[in-house]
Amino acid sequence: MKYKNLLAGMVIATTLTGCTTVADLMGADSATLNLSAAQSYNQMLTEAKQKQILDTTSATYKKVNRVFLKMKPYADQLNQTGQKFDWQVAVIKSNEINAYVAPGGKVVFYTGIVDTLKLTDDEVAAIMGHEMVHALEEHSKNKVGAQALTDLAVSIGSKYVGQSAGGYGGLLLDMGAQFGVGLPFSRNLESRADKGGLMLMARAGYNPNAAITLWQKMNAQDSRGNSVLNKFTSTHPTNDDRIAALQQLMPEAMTVYKAKK
Repeated sequence: MKYKNLLAGMVIATTLTGCTTVADLMGADSATLNLSAAQSYNQMLTEAKQKQILDTTSATYKKVNRVFLKMKPYADQLNQTGQKFDWQVAVIKSNEINAYVAPGGKVVFYTGIVDTLKLTDDEVAAIMGHEMVHALEEHSKNKVGAQALTDLAVSIGSKYVGQSAGGYGGLLLDMGAQFGVGLPFSRNLESRADKGGLMLMARAGYNPNAAITLWQKMNAQDSRGNSVLNKFTSTHPTNDDRIAALQQLMPEAMTVYKAKK
């Protein structure tokens, strides 16, 4: 498959529960990567509309969008990529407990993560900050190897078109399982997104303690045997590890948060 066609056809995403890292597209610069991601994102939106799974009216959508709009200016202040982000957020009707971001600031939430976990605005902000930092630090440009890149194109081509709402989540989970990098690298990116997201939500005026309650809720889902979350146990920090790391960062984050009050 030619490089140009590969760019046009792939979905580039990092997920909350298993943040996928994608190759740097054999030298693609940020502008090219962001453009490709925007094209794939728009394709996803078109298909979601056709399947009537794009949520634009529910209380869940309004909550996610409200948090997104409040955090966006603060995310822009942190952008050091040299590229202006056209931030967008979409909410997909699906029971999947998931959220992801594509390069250039294309954020997607599934209703399942908000509704199943009964997330507050502050907890949504913890997820939003996490995903925004993945985009701002361009984690999707980290190399995972040419073979993974080829396999990713095949995976997208065979699984993306014609999937149901649940299928979108399944696709992303497959990407995370097959193309995530080794443990230290993957966990490092997750830790960076957790820390950066915590500070970002605090700057936007959201209570950082919600990041801890978020992962406590994730723990509760794990204890019920939720396969979506358990799928990434071996490649990403455990919920307990994340909570412990966030607790260490909490004094700094609370100082930032209180300065906004």
